[in-house]
Amino acid sequence: MLAAGVGAGVLLPVAAAAAPAAAATPTVSCTSAKAGLAAKLKKDITTALATRKGTVAVGVYDRTTKTTCTLRPSTAFDSASVVKVTVLATLLWDAKKHNRYLTDREATLAKAMITKSDNAATSTLWKQLGLTKIRGFLTAAGMTQTKPGANGYWGLTQITVTDEQKLLKLVTASNTVLSDNARAYIRKLMGQVVSSQRWGTPYGVPSGVSVAVKNGWLQRATHGWRVHSVGAFKGNGHDYMITVLTHGNSTMNYGITTIQGVAKVVHRDLAAS
Repeated sequence: MLAAGVGAGVLLPVAAAAAPAAAATPTVSCTSAKAGLAAKLKKDITTALATRKGTVAVGVYDRTTKTTCTLRPSTAFDSASVVKVTVLATLLWDAKKHNRYLTDREATLAKAMITKSDNAATSTLWKQLGLTKIRGFLTAAGMTQTKPGANGYWGLTQITVTDEQKLLKLVTASNTVLSDNARAYIRKLMGQVVSSQRWGTPYGVPSGVSVAVKNGWLQRATHGWRVHSVGAFKGNGHDYMITVLTHGNSTMNYGITTIQGVAKVVHRDLAAS
């Protein structure tokens, strides 16, 4: 309380009281049509991240139970190789606009880019498409928070959980942006990722559930290791997707462990619902 008429009181910074709230650590937010599921996911994801260092953003969406969870949904991260799904989606979107199939060369590059995370193949396709087409796809997809990397640096594209989840939704259900054939093709390649790169969001997936995944990892001077994983899962009465983006990891493995801690509880809680 400010004492009336006390001159010094007027000088108290009014914003000071609000500052702690503004600086508060973001919390996991969940909603669900299934009774009790939102509270359980919120608690379990929060617990999984309680002792983890670095900055972590999470997105979960299950069509079956109309469940959504988010943590830092609009925080931007360097994409690393996760952007390769966007590159493939742009390629297919553009081919559809021109009423053509992918060439054998494009198909070979696309397969290497997704299944082996081949950087040279990605650079070739990124250059072929150009920023105008990439931005055109992002606009069509409603991915307004994604900013393509400049000067060919596709791995420095800025991505958010919100936009990655939008992309996964497009890949997993009929829409006007990607044809059904294009969506099936993307899921097929994401389902053929080499075993050494199948870490992250698929961790703890129940048997009988299909997996489509793409991961990204990149070390830079600031924010240490960026380690990301996006995955789409279907089966056992569920149709869901998980995005976990991280940076500030001391090692790549530290980031992987963080992601897998989240994935494990999400798969478990949805399977039990």
